[in-house]
Amino acid sequence: MSVQLGLPQLREGGAPGSGSQPLPVERPDGIPARRPADAPAGLADRYGRRATDMRLSLTDKCNLRCTYCMPAEGLEWLAKQAVMTGEEIVRIVGIGVNLLGVRELRLTGGEPLVRADLVDIIGALRQAHPELPISMTTNGVGLDRKAAALKAAGLTRINVSLDSLHEETFTKLTRRPFLDRVLAGVDAAWAAGLGPVKLNAVLMRGINDTESPSLLAWALERGYELRFIEQMPLDADHGWTRRNMITAAEIRELLSEEFVLSPDPRARDGAPAERFEVRRRTGSGSSGDSGGSAESAGADSHGPVLGTVGIIASVTEPFCSDCRRTRITAEGKIMSCLFSREEFDLLGLLRQGAGDEELAERWQDAMWLKPKAHGMDHVGLDAPDFVQPDRSMSAIGG
Repeated sequence: MSVQLGLPQLREGGAPGSGSQPLPVERPDGIPARRPADAPAGLADRYGRRATDMRLSLTDKCNLRCTYCMPAEGLEWLAKQAVMTGEEIVRIVGIGVNLLGVRELRLTGGEPLVRADLVDIIGALRQAHPELPISMTTNGVGLDRKAAALKAAGLTRINVSLDSLHEETFTKLTRRPFLDRVLAGVDAAWAAGLGPVKLNAVLMRGINDTESPSLLAWALERGYELRFIEQMPLDADHGWTRRNMITAAEIRELLSEEFVLSPDPRARDGAPAERFEVRRRTGSGSSGDSGGSAESAGADSHGPVLGTVGIIASVTEPFCSDCRRTRITAEGKIMSCLFSREEFDLLGLLRQGAGDEELAERWQDAMWLKPKAHGMDHVGLDAPDFVQPDRSMSAIGG
């Protein structure tokens, strides 16, 4: 089936790239597929949001098989020629920064470190955009060998996924016995100056949820900022259920066993994580229903601040109303929302010879159609429900 490039694509079922149909000028729901001439500048949408944070996936491949992200086996990888080249990545980022108001770039995967030209890509991006914050999310496997080179090339900081400090639990979650390699990578990132080093942890009920206080204590001792993330319905096996996920309220309650959490006085400023200052619990009272806050009965909230912890409550406390992200998949498709089933083939248009202005215009068209919340339009901006995308997180880019 031929696909008309340059128009948004509506994904149907199946593997990434299959079952796509070009959208007409007007969609079935009556919403124009092109932004109006009087729309705001930049990557604006119909609900008054403007994307300035770009998430760009370098590859769909990964050397772990995390249970909440990928199947144990059988996932079909993209063909090499379908993935953006380094030059194409630099050009697309340049369009975002120079023409569309992108102010921050995060490189994602799959696993970015498996890409052989990673250091060269970062170096080219830094040369083109000396002031652009460039961060990267990684599982940390192999980071110990590349951290110094990444810093020298121009990487600003790094996020590392770390769900457990126990080898058996780590292996159960990731299906790979690589905990020591990840910890070595975290330390190497810190030593290379890629700070603040942030750690991302997904808690799974009955597997690693009770480890949360000890994981936080470990991170605080080393100066790392830990962020707990509610599991989202982005697993390749589509086994996610709301009743099995650990909620933000439960995370706060678990942490309150050892710590007192106080809201960080700094402005959240569109960040996905709600941040808390962390103090050691020294009182004898229990947290009750206060979720470990400074007002917990009997808690001494006047001790020294040990650091901060973040909680990303995408499911139970969504922040769609303040979303500032635009996503580019490894094969150069725009996803205006993590849960959107509509994709726009920017790379196909680029390879047909489109100029920067045309690519920018089509990018704006795609973002104008950004759904209100979690892949849906007919809901409130704080909707707790989801449209589960066909892609897993590894195929979208975190």
